[in-house]
Amino acid sequence: MAKVIGIDLGTTNSAVSYIDETGEAEIIDHEIDGAVMPSVVAIDDKNQRIFGNQAKNQAPLNPTNTIYSAKRFIGHRFEDESVQDDIDRVSFKLGELDNGDAGIELDGKLRSPIETSSMIIQELKRNAEKKLGEEVGKAVITVPAYFSDAQRAATKTAGEIAGLDVIRIINEPTAAALASKKDTSGKHTIAVYDMGGGTFDITIMTIEDGFFEVKATNGDTHLGGDDFDLRIMDRLIERFDEKEGVNLRDNPQAMARLRQEAEEAKKRLSSTFETEINIPFITADQSGPKHLVETLTRAELENMVDDLIQESANPCKQAMEDAKVSTDNIDEVILVGGMTRMPAVQDFVEEIFGKEPNKSVNPDEIVALGAALQAGMIDENTDMATTATDGKGEKKGGITVVDVTPLTWGTLTRGGISTPIIPKNTRIPTKKSDIFTTVYDNQTAAHSAVLQGERAMAEDNISVAEYVFDGIPPAPAGEPKIELTYSIDNNGILTVTAKDLQTGREKKLPPIGGSGLDDETIESLKQEAEEYAEADKAKRALAESRNDAEAFIYNAERILRQNGNKISKNTKRDIERKIDTLNKTLADPNADIMRIDTQAEELSLLISNANNEIYQ
Repeated sequence: MAKVIGIDLGTTNSAVSYIDETGEAEIIDHEIDGAVMPSVVAIDDKNQRIFGNQAKNQAPLNPTNTIYSAKRFIGHRFEDESVQDDIDRVSFKLGELDNGDAGIELDGKLRSPIETSSMIIQELKRNAEKKLGEEVGKAVITVPAYFSDAQRAATKTAGEIAGLDVIRIINEPTAAALASKKDTSGKHTIAVYDMGGGTFDITIMTIEDGFFEVKATNGDTHLGGDDFDLRIMDRLIERFDEKEGVNLRDNPQAMARLRQEAEEAKKRLSSTFETEINIPFITADQSGPKHLVETLTRAELENMVDDLIQESANPCKQAMEDAKVSTDNIDEVILVGGMTRMPAVQDFVEEIFGKEPNKSVNPDEIVALGAALQAGMIDENTDMATTATDGKGEKKGGITVVDVTPLTWGTLTRGGISTPIIPKNTRIPTKKSDIFTTVYDNQTAAHSAVLQGERAMAEDNISVAEYVFDGIPPAPAGEPKIELTYSIDNNGILTVTAKDLQTGREKKLPPIGGSGLDDETIESLKQEAEEYAEADKAKRALAESRNDAEAFIYNAERILRQNGNKISKNTKRDIERKIDTLNKTLADPNADIMRIDTQAEELSLLISNANNEIYQ
């Protein structure tokens, strides 16, 4: 029976967890990277996909084919200011997809961030299956609480392309709270301050006798550790230009090295007050090679990123206002995300909430652990399985989880007004309806749009989908009654239905919160992912056969070296010939598994015969 896992698909790092035999959530270590895997994918010089630190470490030599922080662009339009700002700051190429979304170029092809994210998920799935020794079929994937509908749907699609049945999209702060609160008795009000590599969330929730209820959430889907790294990079580029008269932005290899060193310097300054950034041979001109050597202090870093830290203040205040709590009402502040290791961030959180935050949890692992717990609560094949409770959450073992929609859902009405249907911080799942009418006499069709955001005017919000509801019987303006029903599922994804109350005619709008990819493209990407998975499996099988063959050669050579005088000349001759044949086969890049395995088995049999002669 396929396992169910929890995945924290992070901007900088990703992690995966499962429920063990005791009912506890446990991180599944990546075979190379350990508990967390850098969210990096690359196509190497052998046209193979590589991931994590292996991909990250070769980035300076392969900058345009190494993709990092794909989550930063998921669900964003290419024209978005945040995307445009990043074009000159990343070492790979960004472009505009046919649907207007931001695209990432990899191996000469402009791809959706959904596709590159699915590659990361597929690697996490592959590693989990290898570690667990069984198939993984279902997953809960976490997203920032302030992710829009399009970003949630895109994340779900990425998981499906990777070959998973995504049974739930859960907010990262909610997952973190699930994993951190072992004692759920009594009543607590907590704030989860989550600043990761690319996003920031603040969530206020109450926990009362096992009832986890999100009261309010807020945040910024384009604020995180990447922005801190970019500030360091900007400073280094500026200083180098002043000293050497060379703009490093024009050099992809230099930008890749700068990014790595900026990230490492930022990490070091969380535990030290000064660090040296030394990048030899970063570029060259007619006068020879150029080296970048700069000293950066913690005070300098804090000064250059103070405005970024302060940007999280208003969301914190707004979340408390929406939750109708003050700092005095908050019992605990939990830190989540790698950026919360920065002392200046911790000091800021203490200042905002008036209490020292809880630093006891591992900010890199806790979200994945919470995702696995949620997965165990949903999946009917686990001992933790739960049932829905009339829209009031999901309950198991005395634990109930209730989340909210982060942004207001509205519709476009006359004058370009955004008319709210479902306010932000409404419990999900939920369904709400409102009645609308025509503006002109004998109007037979209504054009509108589904909006997401808090602004009064439609143009200032996210237009998720536009639609035309036609077939309205001619009538005086204001007479027809069109009922719009907005329904949000447990994943925070919306469905919209329009109904003419006079005729009873109903129309379900085209998919809302779609990934931006059509069904044909999604199926094509699924097939490609499966083909890569099969190809990777074949490569691993071939590598394992080669390893086994080399082990047989080593054992045979050891026997000849240590006990050659104890075996017959014929056996010795046969072993030497077979070693020579197998070595030639291993040297042939076109040798297949069957050929290698057959010759390895023949050598194994000869080794067995030799051992019989030695010990008889």
